[in-house]
Amino acid sequence: MHDLELSEEQRMIRDMARDFARSEIAPHAQAWAAAGWIDDAVVSKMGELGLLGMVVPDSWGGSYTDYVAYALAVEEVAAADAATGTLMSVHNSVGCGPVLNYGSEEQKQQWLPALASGEAIGCFCLTEPHAGSEANNLRTRAELQNGNWVLNGAKQFVSNGKRAKLAIVFAVTDPELGKKGLSAFLVPTDNPGFVVDRSEKKMGIKASDTCAVTLSNCAIPQANLLGARGKGLAIALSNLEGGRIGIAAQALGIARAAFEAALVYARERVQFGKPIIEHQSIANKLADMHTQVNASRLLILHAARLKTAGHPCLSEASQAKLFASEMAERVCSDAIQIHGGYGYLEDYPVERYYRDARITQIYEGSSEIQRLLIARELAHYSL
Repeated sequence: MHDLELSEEQRMIRDMARDFARSEIAPHAQAWAAAGWIDDAVVSKMGELGLLGMVVPDSWGGSYTDYVAYALAVEEVAAADAATGTLMSVHNSVGCGPVLNYGSEEQKQQWLPALASGEAIGCFCLTEPHAGSEANNLRTRAELQNGNWVLNGAKQFVSNGKRAKLAIVFAVTDPELGKKGLSAFLVPTDNPGFVVDRSEKKMGIKASDTCAVTLSNCAIPQANLLGARGKGLAIALSNLEGGRIGIAAQALGIARAAFEAALVYARERVQFGKPIIEHQSIANKLADMHTQVNASRLLILHAARLKTAGHPCLSEASQAKLFASEMAERVCSDAIQIHGGYGYLEDYPVERYYRDARITQIYEGSSEIQRLLIARELAHYSL
């Protein structure tokens, strides 16, 4: 994207994120993937720089400017390491977002400054072993007992699950009301009965702690109900736009990193007496990759501008997420192809980019769900 289309503040935030990501994240990404953990000191530094409070206003200790700056920053972090991009995006969108939008004044005072500074990382406990996109079919239960809410159930695919200090947990409070019987709760992860069962072994984003969680007679005060009783589904669905913009930006960052690695390699690798970028088949592939990366950014920033202005943008965010995530797999695949046999080795980062990119078509709503939502909007589309 040309800098003329960005404000000075947006450029400054992007450049700050880029400098930090290149100097303090990218050199360690491979080691963190092997260890299955992102260095704690780097996460703390992200908090100090404001990267973990980008959707929170400064009145609550955050660094919010707009969603364009947020998308640009996520892209830069994800270009350095997709797993760190996951931590950042999940924490901002579905960690901070629900507390900001639905928390009481007391809940905001208790949690938002710590979340925005990175002192506390947030996680989002919605998906269950048998219920993913069907959020109104949860089996986790919350019952009032002796003045407390007592939660029992199992959650799956919880990003930041091991690192988080605050979990936003969705549970059924009124089974007879169907989808209107779902509620949301703020659960400190050191609360008795909140048990992280395991960190999953994954194809990609290996440094991101994706966990299975069990809630076993987990008792929390009534004041920990987030929003109104029965509004859980609305809360779960409320931040889809911001979440999908974040994951689209993550996919873009991964793809851009793969494209840049392929471009450098194509300039340096000599075959048949000249750099392979001078062979038309490789040049054409790079041209397509560059075009797809730039097209994705335009879709993402269009959705981000609508979100910033307060306009409905569910379809635009879904289009950005759908296009960017599927583009990322193609571009990363082409980057491996350009590297030839070396691209298949862990010695070169394109192998990791390819594995990391794949999840972006699944979480925050699969590609199938994105197409469903976009098509649904078309029923009312003004020609």
